[in-house]
Amino acid sequence: MTNPQRELTGAVWRKSSHSGSGDQCVEVAPLSSDLRAVRDSKDPGGPALVLTPSAWRNLLSAIKEA
Repeated sequence: MTNPQRELTGAVWRKSSHSGSGDQCVEVAPLSSDLRAVRDSKDPGGPALVLTPSAWRNLLSAIKEA
């Protein structure tokens, strides 16, 4: 079983190319087992939300529908 907290230490974060220059951005990092981490780009040392593959797909679907 993976340890998401340990993986966050070495995570490679990226901002969406659709973020523009505003300050309302999130960053995403792929983790093992197809998990995804999401964090506030203004607070890189703050908390991160770790999503399962199904939660990630649901989030993306909801964003696309908005």
